[in-house]
Amino acid sequence: MKLHAAPQTAINTFSGYGEGYVAVNGNRYTKSMVVLPERILDDWDVRSLDTLTVAQLEALLALDREVILLGTGQRLRFPPAHVMRPAMARFSAAGVGLEVMDVQAACRTYNILVAEERKVAAALLLG
Repeated sequence: MKLHAAPQTAINTFSGYGEGYVAVNGNRYTKSMVVLPERILDDWDVRSLDTLTVAQLEALLALDREVILLGTGQRLRFPPAHVMRPAMARFSAAGVGLEVMDVQAACRTYNILVAEERKVAAALLLG
C-alpha cells in the first residue's frame, strides 16, 4: 500500500508498506530496522518478537526520543511480560513513551508525529 506521494525531503517518512516490507522515502526495506527522522538504523539485530530481549528494547532509550513506536509485524502482538515489564519501567523512569502496534499502524503514526515535529522513532520487526 502506498501511503502518500510526498516530495523528497531530508526527513525520513514512510512512503509505503506491505507484507514483509516497508518503504522509507521510496526505498524498500525487508529486515527489522529503526527509523528516525534524521537517520535509519537498518542493522537492528532483532529477528522476531519471540527473540526480543529487554536489553534490545532498553537500547532504544539511547536514541533520545519522546516516544518509541514498536511495530510487531503484520498484526499487533505484545512482547512477553518478562520483557515488557522491566522495559516499561525503564521507559517510564526515563520519561519516554513506548507504544506497541502492528507495523502498518506504526508507519502511519510515525508519519503523523514527524509532521508534528515530535522526537519519534519507529522500531519495526520485519521479515
